[in-house]
Amino acid sequence: MDWSLDRFLTQVTERAGYDRTQQGARAVQNVLEVLGAHLVGDDRTDLAALLPGGCGSLLTASVPASEPLTPASFVEAVADRSNEDLAEARREVDAVLPTLAEIADSALLRRLLTQLPPGHAGLFGCPDPG
Repeated sequence: MDWSLDRFLTQVTERAGYDRTQQGARAVQNVLEVLGAHLVGDDRTDLAALLPGGCGSLLTASVPASEPLTPASFVEAVADRSNEDLAEARREVDAVLPTLAEIADSALLRRLLTQLPPGHAGLFGCPDPG
């Protein structure tokens, strides 16, 4: 199913409990930029192709990270990128990554999760791939 930009931002905004879609858009930008630095190859471009509007470029324009992040470090990286506290960064992650899990099919999601250190599946709201 194709997602419109409006639907995507509304879903993130509602999941985070924000009042305005601009807050959801900021969360999408922060999380996708961090996530994009930790994904490579076709999996990253396949996910980017599923994202609406200019969201895909947020994922693919990120410079590759030099080392993998634990789930806690991922949230910290979002906080650093957005100049927010950890609680707000976690709120953003908890809104954006489960929405990405809805957009991606199970095979793509499984491939994405195998690129990330163990424990990231919980951030996407799903079990670790087996």
